[in-house]
Amino acid sequence: MPNTAMLEINDMRAAAGEATAALRSLAHEDRLLLLCQLSQGERCVSELQTELDIQQPMLSQQLGVLRRAGLVSTRREGKRIYYSVTDPRILAVLQTLYEHYCPR
Repeated sequence: MPNTAMLEINDMRAAAGEATAALRSLAHEDRLLLLCQLSQGERCVSELQTELDIQQPMLSQQLGVLRRAGLVSTRREGKRIYYSVTDPRILAVLQTLYEHYCPR
């Protein structure tokens, strides 16, 4: 018979691991800015570059990090690649950060 307390701790440990990975992705200024922009809706790379003034090599690198972390997804339309936030939990975290840190 499994120990229920141990199962709960294991579930908590797994959830903590997921949360830590998400927070690690948010803990970079450019990635946080990218996610904030994407929380407002899908954007293509050129829009993100213009809106955030992040140079192309850094922009591609940080979008790659977010994609590998499973926080954003891509959609291709012709030559353009569009990005959007895929995880509703991240949108909730971004909303909380906005409420506490962004001027009104």
